[in-house]
Amino acid sequence: MESKVHSNGIASDSSRILILDYGSQYTQLIARRVREAGVYSEIHSHDIPAKTIASFGADGIILSGGPESVAADDAPGVSDAVISAGVPLLGICYGMQALATKLGGEVRGSDHREFGYAEVSLIVDNPLLGDITSEDKKLKVWMSHGDRVEALPDGFKQIASSNNAPIAGMADVQNQIYGVQFHPEVTHTENGQLIIERFVHEICGCPGHWTPKNIINEHIERVRDKVGTEHVLLGLSGGVDSSVVAALLHAAIGDQLICVFVDNGLLRLNEGDQVMETFAEHLGVNVIRVNAEDKFLSALDGEEDPEKKRKIIGRNFIEVFEEQANILNDIQWLAQGTIYPDVIESAGASTGKAHVIKSHHNVGGLPETMHLKLIEPLRDLFKDEVRKIGVELGLSDQLVDRHPFPGPGLGVRILGSVKKEYADLLRRADDIFISELREQGLYDKVSQAFAVFLPVKSVGVMGDGRRYDYVIALRAVETVDFMTARWAHLPYDFLDHVSRRIINEIEGISRVTYDISGKPPATIEWE
Repeated sequence: MESKVHSNGIASDSSRILILDYGSQYTQLIARRVREAGVYSEIHSHDIPAKTIASFGADGIILSGGPESVAADDAPGVSDAVISAGVPLLGICYGMQALATKLGGEVRGSDHREFGYAEVSLIVDNPLLGDITSEDKKLKVWMSHGDRVEALPDGFKQIASSNNAPIAGMADVQNQIYGVQFHPEVTHTENGQLIIERFVHEICGCPGHWTPKNIINEHIERVRDKVGTEHVLLGLSGGVDSSVVAALLHAAIGDQLICVFVDNGLLRLNEGDQVMETFAEHLGVNVIRVNAEDKFLSALDGEEDPEKKRKIIGRNFIEVFEEQANILNDIQWLAQGTIYPDVIESAGASTGKAHVIKSHHNVGGLPETMHLKLIEPLRDLFKDEVRKIGVELGLSDQLVDRHPFPGPGLGVRILGSVKKEYADLLRRADDIFISELREQGLYDKVSQAFAVFLPVKSVGVMGDGRRYDYVIALRAVETVDFMTARWAHLPYDFLDHVSRRIINEIEGISRVTYDISGKPPATIEWE
């Protein structure tokens, strides 16, 4: 990322943390935590060239976790360039094991693996972990490892231990090299953010210049430099991400931005009218509405595979956008609201180390040949950063705090084949669920909530008659980072009320269930 210096003479990325990715699904969370501390971070593969490490200008380097075993013959290691960079180092989980091995310690596989909650004892006071434990000197953490460090490298001290990892933390304070076996980046780890802040602020000496205001200024300058006098077409969904992109691009290039809102038949109840009212009437953005329900439903007809459905939806979005670009005849750019989590779960990050969880329609669905140039202003930002930018740009709290809605819409909330009948049933059930959450003051207490259509029928009794109708599942989760989540413990009376409303008011639904799966192992969306 090219630094932009503001009038105060300080760029938002004037302090930089380099994160080396060893394939963990949580690597992006490390970057998010560092940015929450007000410090810019970038993720690169663990095996990047030495010259890249040198040119990055890192104030500190963090080594992520990963799925491999350090004991394996072809295990990813730590390059000499990392050690010789002369900046503080922090190894997390696999990163700690890789550091220990590189520096002459010993790592072995353990019969007593740790996955999930664990308690870590503080052994020696140190700049990273000192004074952050409770009175019993215990730290509640999240573990996920099979191997463990058995012998420390020369110059290191044991700073923490757990029942299954006697060396759960190590430190060479003089050379500012640290390692922790647990994951401070996940919300389950007590004081995890404080640990990250101590590393970047106190050990690396980084001030906090990575702020929403500075980010906006830099992105506006970058968009203007890239786009010039050309015109941009934005696919506007009405969700948080595309809404913030619309506001950001409108601030950067004004009338050069044209938004296309595609009503694909997979939207929430009355969403099309709400989007047009918000953006065209209230914000003064140029919005074209395209009714494409038949096109999308025809393309999805008979397809049950969730990955293929996402790609079909993505391809059809691009086709509609290119059709509109041809009609307008003066469009050179396609803008999208892609954010970091989209890239992570599509394994689209530049590292390419993470396993694919699911393809997002605006990442995995793009065609190999596209006639428009692509611009994604939020691609390197997390959801919480996007929301803060939206507030800074003047968007309403109701819009900015809206629960995430997947780009493929109800297409991935209808399990199996997508039909208009299913979409109509689902959008009515979803509207009842969401409206009741708002009515009873619960909407802002959960991070995401929605209904799912199950393509199975179950027996119901209504009046004196037997019914054989479809099933709706309700899903609500609580999360900070959307990488891990727990199911929301909504009141039983509330769930009972919502269930009765859905069954009584929507003909064709005979049963309502509530999803109590966490992430992991489940994902937040069902497909």
